Amino acid sequence: MSDDSIRLVTIGRILRRRRRLLTILTVVGALVGFGASLLIPPRYTTSASVLLPGAWGERELLTQSEIATSSVVVDRAAAALGWTGVDGSELRDRVTAKATEGNIIKISGTAETPGRAQQLSDQVARQFVAFVERIEGDNAAPEGAATPEALRQMVVQTSRRIAELADAAGSGQSVESVQTRTELAKLRSALQEAVDKLDQADPAAVKANMVVMGPAARPTGEAPPTRAQLIGGGALLFFLLTVIGHLAAARMSRRLRTEPEIAAALGSALLGTVDVPGERPGRRAEGRGSRALIRRLLGVDMRWDIPTPRTSGDEAGRQIRYRRVCARLLDRLPAPRRVLVVVPDGDEIARRAAGQLVAEAESELSPSSSSRGYPVLQVVGVSVSRPMVPDRDDESGALVVLSAGSWTAGELAGIAEACADARHEVVGIVLADTVWARPSRSAGRHRDAAAPALAGGADTAGGSA
Repeated sequence: MSDDSIRLVTIGRILRRRRRLLTILTVVGALVGFGASLLIPPRYTTSASVLLPGAWGERELLTQSEIATSSVVVDRAAAALGWTGVDGSELRDRVTAKATEGNIIKISGTAETPGRAQQLSDQVARQFVAFVERIEGDNAAPEGAATPEALRQMVVQTSRRIAELADAAGSGQSVESVQTRTELAKLRSALQEAVDKLDQADPAAVKANMVVMGPAARPTGEAPPTRAQLIGGGALLFFLLTVIGHLAAARMSRRLRTEPEIAAALGSALLGTVDVPGERPGRRAEGRGSRALIRRLLGVDMRWDIPTPRTSGDEAGRQIRYRRVCARLLDRLPAPRRVLVVVPDGDEIARRAAGQLVAEAESELSPSSSSRGYPVLQVVGVSVSRPMVPDRDDESGALVVLSAGSWTAGELAGIAEACADARHEVVGIVLADTVWARPSRSAGRHRDAAAPALAGGADTAGGSA
């Protein structure tokens, strides 16, 4: 297909001409989403927050988040909960932790019921705080507690030694002794400040660092994906896949749409384009059987990838087009004899155009006609899958009538080869186009005149000129 396949007008054409199919597939997608919601049990999620007072770096908060979801913490939470058939490995997939602003670790738990989700989040938060306190407590005692006491004793001894050195430096009568005593005093003050800070660093304060900020809130709604989301997602997915499938099929289509391509595939010249009035553009033959019934129910019995038919003029203008085609055909023949009109099976637009050409040729049989007479036209339907044309008798050639955008180059080449095998020369091509017809007085007469040509089955002969 051309670049028209990606335009909004083409998508609008799909929505208009495939609305029944789109509606059915959208409902099917919603049903699939509903079925998926029955297979996936509902889940509920809630969160518990743990505050970390003090200054914490980004990497430190990330480490604490990893500790909160570690196997040690989750296994302890699973043991404390005591849920039947639920172990730590299963709970690890239901617990997440994330560091937020304000040095807060947000621990989220997911379970089948709101109550279980609340219990899981609270229990993991408590086990996380207890695990961190245990680590800090182990680091502080007993060896950790002995180390600060030894440091205090060393500071006291050093302070005494500094006092002794200050006394030995003299009474401060010389410049050197004054400087020495000043430096020793500064050193003693620094040591005293270190001792004060060491006294403030109580190991018991570490345990009060992390605080659980209350119990987790009881969830009031399901965690995504909910049943409504699955139903809506299934409907939207099927709708988009249908539209994309139509666009992809149109892009990959090899049907010929332009006049030069069709003329090159059939190896003949284009005699003209005729208009065929119609109310349902691009529709193929109705057909019978279950497949045709299903196509009609789904609304796919009508072509969507052709432009909206333009509004035609009056019946007289359309008749002039047919008359000009007959005149050009007459100019290409050595004598006004019989001509085989080849129409691909299933091309209803072309078949109606062929019937109108037969009616126009028959109109020249009138005694009051002053023209030199059109050739006798005989309509033949040809299958594009296995084309077969009657052998040549006294025909002057074959005239191919078809609609644009319906057949591939290979199918048209097969029709041309079938004509050549039957010793028919393709003397011309006529393209049929569907238009919106305006009612007129003469329209009924021409439709009635075309009816005998269409009712004759595969072969329909016109009168002599």
